[in-house]
Order: sequence, then structure tokens, then C-alpha cells
Amino acid sequence: MKLSNIKRFWISFILAIPMLIQMFAMPFHWMMPGYNWIAFITTTIIMAISAAPYWSSAWAAFKHHNANMNTLVAVGTSVAYFYSIFAMFTGREVYFESAAFVTVFVLLGDAMEEKMHNNASNALAKLIDLQAKDAEVERDGKFIKLPLDQVKVGDIIRVKPGEKVPVDGVIVDGSSTLDESMVTGESMPVTKKKGDDVVGSTINTNGTFTFKATKVGSDTMLSQIVDLVKKAQTSHAPIQNLTDKISNIFVPVVLIIAIITFVIWYVFLGATLVNAMLFAVSVVVIACPCALGLATPTALMVGTARSAKMGVLIKNGEVLEEVSDIDTVVFDKTGTITVGKPQVTNVVGNKNKVLAIAASLEENSEHPLATAVVKTAQEANITIKPVKNFAAIEGRGVKANYGNQEAFVGSDRLLENISISQEMKDQALQLQKEAKTVVYVGLGNDIIGLIAIQDVPKASSKQAIVELKKRGLKTVMLTGDNQNVAEAIGREVGIDQVIAGVLPTEKAAEIKKLQDEGNKVAFVGDGINDAPALSTADVGIAMGSGTDIAIESGGIVLVQNDLMGVVRALEISKKTFNRIKLNLFWALIYNTIGIPIAAGLFMAFGLQLSPELAGLAMAFSSVSVVTSSLLLNKTKIAGETAQVSK
Repeated sequence: MKLSNIKRFWISFILAIPMLIQMFAMPFHWMMPGYNWIAFITTTIIMAISAAPYWSSAWAAFKHHNANMNTLVAVGTSVAYFYSIFAMFTGREVYFESAAFVTVFVLLGDAMEEKMHNNASNALAKLIDLQAKDAEVERDGKFIKLPLDQVKVGDIIRVKPGEKVPVDGVIVDGSSTLDESMVTGESMPVTKKKGDDVVGSTINTNGTFTFKATKVGSDTMLSQIVDLVKKAQTSHAPIQNLTDKISNIFVPVVLIIAIITFVIWYVFLGATLVNAMLFAVSVVVIACPCALGLATPTALMVGTARSAKMGVLIKNGEVLEEVSDIDTVVFDKTGTITVGKPQVTNVVGNKNKVLAIAASLEENSEHPLATAVVKTAQEANITIKPVKNFAAIEGRGVKANYGNQEAFVGSDRLLENISISQEMKDQALQLQKEAKTVVYVGLGNDIIGLIAIQDVPKASSKQAIVELKKRGLKTVMLTGDNQNVAEAIGREVGIDQVIAGVLPTEKAAEIKKLQDEGNKVAFVGDGINDAPALSTADVGIAMGSGTDIAIESGGIVLVQNDLMGVVRALEISKKTFNRIKLNLFWALIYNTIGIPIAAGLFMAFGLQLSPELAGLAMAFSSVSVVTSSLLLNKTKIAGETAQVSK
């Protein structure tokens, strides 16, 4: 059975506890009874369970004439371990704890990395779970429930209110309003009638309809999105760990120094074989990569913990490196820049009267625009009166008797034989130019007012984009909405570039296009349709209010539905990555100073570093790196204290 890094870490940590106790007891001159044998047995198990994979990796790298982080781990642990066995049987000081602790510390970093990457594989499963599990299919003149895998092209399928559309198809009978925002990115629910296309996994909000299946199985839009996410995730070249880059140079240098040290002391300076070996062992032990191994995970742990308090979840350590090079931030519109729900923005005419009539009629409607009108009236404490002879006119609006007069609320299609002033026409035209949906409110034969409805930007959007521009970042909006709506929103929040009318399957391609132009791209999104783009972008930032798949696909998740979180995310990521680089620099400087001492260069001055002291120095370097990482908690982060109204 292959153990995970997390399990191997805990096993090794528990086994290393006796050696940890002994290390703390040494200053008090207390020796654990039978310590050498306890250390030998526990370290041997740690070597077999936890260090062996590093030895295998180091050997594989060696065969390809390379050196990596694992090479240093393997050399350090094997030298300390095998020398300690030799020392134990010859009555000398043992250094099993060096071998054990190097393994435990490095394994801690790997375990943390493994935990962060475990979530990535869940993204595709989340997508698949979004599919309907069955469908109501016509068989022999009756509708029966069948598993989705039994649905064929050409089948007639019935969908009731509140149900998911099982597969892609064309409506053959009935009409309804579908919420397609999760798949298409369109902010407004779409009215569907006979002859219109429907997309699998969208939600039927009202009305019952039947449709003919045109695409099933892997041909559906959702399945195509699944494939795109899969390709995007697997196409990413693994980012070579910075410590591996360092180790590629550092390891051979350390090994050469250790060999040279042994040869010089044994051949030229006349030291005994054991003493020459002690100098060589000291060099390797002090160069053991505890500090290097802890540099990344400790900074990552502190940085991610602090960012979480600010509502920013960093899921992937590789994101930090990528964030440093970001020059373009691309935003989805619906639910990201905007609220994601239709809201009343303007009321033309006598506000109270217009809202009272509109809400009284729309209260009986299930249309999302009607919901926005009713909500606004309720917030304004306007009395909603019961109406008579309510009738919904497909694609136009609603009519009913309000008091003693016929009232109506709807689109301009209702305006036949209805008088409307030129002023009202001009106002309606102006609102439409602002990419707002205009609803006409009439009483008798007159239009008494207009209601404009729009998916409005979040309060934080404009401020966040200003902050990003201050940092020299280009801002882009990428949306499935129409051009007018997108450009109006873009102008309002100060977006540099607007790319509209993009299909879900095209979003990733647009991101790739920007990357091909030489841009390092961060993408911010929240819907299913954003998942491929989130995975394709150099950095994916998902809104926490979004769908599970979007959250899983993003390397960074904003818990709060607030675009200032993007500023905080980029800032904390940069600060964390800079701290990692500082830690690595300190670890290398520490080793650079320690290695000459360990090699005996300063023996003439009475300065000598035994393997025991080298082990203690190695431990101190680890403590210093951890301390450096903890200082991340004191670093100022832009936008941390910014209070943005939700």
C-alpha cells in the first residue's frame, strides 16, 4: 500500500518524538536510557517509510545527470544515518536525529503541498455532478423517467418548473423562462418558446415544456466544458520549484566540498580517517536542506492563514510565483463585476404610483424581472393591492384590472394603440442606450411611467479596478452578455477593454489569445462557464459566491463577494512569494557561512564545527526561517482594512 505524504509525515513525526525529547534534555545532561538503540530503530523505520522515496528520486535524477532538492535530502539523511550506525558500533557520538529531522521537516513541506493539490482533482467531479441524473422521456405516448445515459438524440423530453434541462435540444411545445447564467454567463433569465435551443444543466424557472434532444452524452455543452477544464489543467507545464533550481547548483557544490574536505584532511593534513570523515559529515549535515525545505511551506502557511482572515483563500503554492508576473486582470461580468441579480435602477413618472401598479400586477408573475419590481416596491413600503383578471401575454408582459381600470406592465410590444408622450419615448431610448431593460407601466390607455432594470455593478468594483490600474495592471472584461450591456458596465467601472458575446467554450480561447500576445493573465470569475478560463489563466481567482466548479478551478478564492478581494489577493500573494525568496536567500547565506566552518577552514583560529554542532546549527537555521515566515503577519497589505459596502 502506497502511503500519502501526509500519512508518512505523521508516522515519521511520532517516531521522531523520543529524539526530540532527548534534544531538549541535552542541556540538562540527561540521557535517555538505551537512547542509541531507540534512535537507531525509529530512524531506520523513518528511513524505510519516508526517506526511501527521496533516495529513489535522487537516484533517478543522478542517472539523468541532474541534482534536485531530493538529492540533498537523500545525501544528508543517508550520510547522517549510515555514519551514525558506524558511530554507534564504534562507541562514538551518533547523529540519527539529524537524519530523522531532515526527513520530517522536508516531508512536512511535501505534505502541505499535497494537501493543497488534492482539491484540484475534485473540480471535474463537481462539474459532472451538475448534470441532471435522469430525464422524463416520451415512450409509447407516455412520459417515463429514464437514466441520463439512456437518452438518445431525437427523444422527446418533458421539463417541469424547477427542474434541470437534462441535455441540449430544441423546444417543440410550450414555453418558459430559463436561468442560463451558470452556463452561458447571461445575467438575465431567457424566455424560451417553440423552436428555441435549450442547454443541458440550465434550470427551468417556470412553465412546462417539451423538447427534442439534439446533443447527448459527451456532445453536450457541459461535457465540452468538462473537457476544456481537463485539458487546461493537464496542459499546464509544472512550475519547477525554486528550491529545485537552487539545489541543482547547490547540491553538487556541497558534495564536491564534502569530498574535497575529506581528501584534504585525510591525505594532505594527516588527519585520521574518522576525523576526516567527521569534517565531511559536518559539511553535509549543515548543508542539509531543513531551512530550504521549510522556506516555502512555512511562508505559505503563514501567508495563506493571514490571507484567509482577509477573505482570500490561496489554494495552490504555484499561484504565488505566477502572481509576481501578472500584468493583465480579466474579469467575468455577471456575478463578478456585477451583483448577478436584476435590480430596479430608474423609475420614470410618479414613483410611488408607478411602483404600486407595477408591483401589484407583477406579484402574480414568476418572471425574474417581476421579482426585482416587487422587491423594490416592498423596500419602499409601497402597498401592493390585489388585482383581477390577471393575464400573462407571452413575450410582452402582463395585464390586469387595477381598481376600475385596466393596467399593464411589459415591453414595448404592448404599446399598440397606447399613447406615449415624446418625452417618455426619449427617456426610454436613453435608458436603453445605457443597456438597461425598460418596462412600460400603463393605466387605461396611457403610459404613466417607465421602470429600468439592470444587473448593476457591485459597490466595490470601481474602486478595485482603480487600485489595480494604480499598480500598472491592464483590466479586461470578458462576458457572454451583449456588447451594449458589457460596454455600459465597462464604462461605469473604468474597465480598459471589453470583450463581449463570448460563448462558454470560447472564454478559455480568449484567455489563451491574451497569453499568446505576451500577457501574464489573471482571470476572475464565478460561474460554470468560467471554469475553463480559470484553469487556462496563469492565475485563476474565483468568487466565493460562485459555483463549486468555479471555486475548485481557481487557484485563489475570494470568500467575500467583493472585488477589493482581488487587490488583497494579488498583494498578499506577492508578499508571500517575496518572503519565500527571502527565506531561501537566508537559508543559502546561512549555509554559505556554515559550510567553510564545518570544513575546518578556521581550525587555526580554534573554530571548529563538529557534526553535533552542525546539527544544532542546521536546526537554528530552520528556526530562523520559521521566524522570518511568521513576520508575514506583521506586513502591511493594501486594502486589508478597507471597508467596502456590500
